[in-house]
Amino acid sequence: MLKIAIIGTQGVPANYGGFESLVENLIGENCPKDIEYTVFCSSADIGSKADTYKGARLKYVNLHANGASSIPYDMLSMCRCISGYDVILILGVSGCLFMPVLRMLTKAKIIVNIDGLEHRRDKWGKLARTVLRQSEAMAVKYADVIIADNKGIQDYVAETYGKKAVLIAYGGDHVHRNIDENRKQSILSEYNLEPGKYAVTVCRIEPENNSHRILEAFSHSDYPLLFIGNWNHSEWSKALREKYKDIPNLHLADAVYDLDVLYTLRSSAALYIHGHSAGGTNPSLVEAMHFGIPILAWDVVYNRETTQNRAYYFSSVEELQKLLERTDLNGAEMAEIARENYTWKKISELYCERYYKFSSRK
Repeated sequence: MLKIAIIGTQGVPANYGGFESLVENLIGENCPKDIEYTVFCSSADIGSKADTYKGARLKYVNLHANGASSIPYDMLSMCRCISGYDVILILGVSGCLFMPVLRMLTKAKIIVNIDGLEHRRDKWGKLARTVLRQSEAMAVKYADVIIADNKGIQDYVAETYGKKAVLIAYGGDHVHRNIDENRKQSILSEYNLEPGKYAVTVCRIEPENNSHRILEAFSHSDYPLLFIGNWNHSEWSKALREKYKDIPNLHLADAVYDLDVLYTLRSSAALYIHGHSAGGTNPSLVEAMHFGIPILAWDVVYNRETTQNRAYYFSSVEELQKLLERTDLNGAEMAEIARENYTWKKISELYCERYYKFSSRK
């Protein structure tokens, strides 16, 4: 039995972000019988404190997993998995300044998924960016394996550090759900939407996700947009909502956690708008691809790599407006790419392949 510790997430059940969804789908039905996962969770963020979940063991750290506290949270988790594990899987680099010490104290092999170049995100100040940049360097130097979720990140690791990262993205097939047609119609009516006659985007309301540019483009169009996000997250997001709340074709909805509702709102849309400009393979983009609808994505290497250059791209308000005027947009290729590359069964197999390389098992 190979024992794997996973640290760096809020924990499971997943109700936060991409790494949490990754863990949710590595354990459970996608986990081979000869692998045992232990997931370190934040008792400050997760209400329940179950001992196990989907066959994985759960251990808790009484700190928040995100923001500035993510650094001590990750470090404390590392201290608690020094012994008893064959592999330590670290998701993100927040606590990786501790990696030189961890490397000396444990015999376990260390795998780090470095995420999407966190130190480049606009939300961090100068000091935080410096710390995250140094943490990234420690992760690359001391890990046995570096995982990049996008070829753009893989190329960055090679160019910056002269090391080869293993490319493993995310799955998105968990978005599919069986919902009664009457239930779907009820949900759409609640949001005052007609199936196939609106665009949708789901993201955190931040400048790096180009939320302001998307809203500006749609405000000059009659095309209905359902924009789902955390509008009360910051003064910037609150001001943005206030600015656009009275425009008739803009539906500014709070975050949706009911999976039936989220599935209905995304699968019934005519277009998916993806404004993320930072990071690697974004989970929400991968999920949207499984619906087989046209995707209009911000023009950066990460989004082009994820969609294999077969989506539609914009880099300004004006370019997005022009795309909204087109009548020939097609999303069938997106579903084909997703089925071939972004299923959780395949992603789990790729992670397990790395674990097995550390043992005699094949």
